[in-house]
Amino acid sequence: MKLNRNEFTTAFAFALDFLEMELRDDTSSHNKRTGLIAAQIGKSMGLCEDDIFDLSTYAMLHDNGITHECYNVLSEDGHNHLDCTMSHCLRGERNLAAYPFLQARESVIKYHHEMYDGSGPFGISGDDIPLFSQIIALSEPLEIAYSSGESKDDIISSIAGESGRKYSPVLVQAFNSIAETVSFWLSLDLRFIDSEIKRHIPTRSIEIDLEQLLPISEIMSGIIDSKSPFTADHSKGLAEKTAVMCDYYGFSKSKKIKMIIAADLHDIGKLAIPNYIIDKTGKLTEPEFSQIKTHAFYTRKIIESVQGFEDIAEWASNHHEKLDGTGYPFGFTAKELCFESRMIGCLDIYQALTEERPYRKSLCHDEACTILDDMVKNNKVCRDITSDLQKVLHLK
Repeated sequence: MKLNRNEFTTAFAFALDFLEMELRDDTSSHNKRTGLIAAQIGKSMGLCEDDIFDLSTYAMLHDNGITHECYNVLSEDGHNHLDCTMSHCLRGERNLAAYPFLQARESVIKYHHEMYDGSGPFGISGDDIPLFSQIIALSEPLEIAYSSGESKDDIISSIAGESGRKYSPVLVQAFNSIAETVSFWLSLDLRFIDSEIKRHIPTRSIEIDLEQLLPISEIMSGIIDSKSPFTADHSKGLAEKTAVMCDYYGFSKSKKIKMIIAADLHDIGKLAIPNYIIDKTGKLTEPEFSQIKTHAFYTRKIIESVQGFEDIAEWASNHHEKLDGTGYPFGFTAKELCFESRMIGCLDIYQALTEERPYRKSLCHDEACTILDDMVKNNKVCRDITSDLQKVLHLK
């Protein structure tokens, strides 16, 4: 398939931005805006278009490792030490090993919090810090200052004051050259950011086999599941069971791969749901449950923005729909739910029931099947698929 790398990256960044809004309170479009800033600085420094594309991609995905830290940092002082943790830099570096960059560079994410004078977490200094890392290290705090409402003059003054300490003087000079323009600051406005990303970041596509996307969707599923200790293996488990059932039904290789990717990404919208709701031990309030029900809609919006992922978006986002129309977020009925959506929906219920949750212990196979049987009687899930998965998964 032909994969638009820009669409794929911005969809990923869009998902990560949901997480940033929880961790950083009011920050929105943090990752996309950081990528846009980095691209403009890179252009000011004379980087070629391919380098600008890769730089912006690294910048948009620079914080992909923070979801693994969520449960640890979401404490009373969590916001204060989040950016200083070496672990999210190391995790983020590993996560992007299989990502389809034009040219992969080592240690960009690992060192994206290093300071020019060597005072960063890894103690790397000067030009030993990869250039892309240096640009991200300036772009990210600039974005945070901008989204926090700091004035243009204060931001420029603050960055100038860190020349030679946090930032390379050459990098500060490159920033100053674009900071003088009206267009730079307007480009960061949420009203214009998507069009400005298209204007400043070169478009790059790649012919790629669906199978080559599996390592990336697996990484993304790990990022999703690591948001909470109670979902640590949820998407992975669903993907494994989806693969088993695809083989049972004799699906083609390409369809099986799409189904696995859909399973990997089905809960990507949960990055928008606060941990205090996901990890709540008691009954959810009506507003909390209403917020939970939004995640499948977010899943659709994230995935469908990538051309060629239309089927995947459909199957992934329908996992909470019910045959009688009582599901969410769309309230689809049996006639609107394809076999693939029904299958992932059944498997998602089974997977969740056999996992521990903050409000209950995990259920065994037979207990989970009893609940599914009751749902069949109430016209919630498909009878045939439920019967098949009970038989097939019992043997696993």
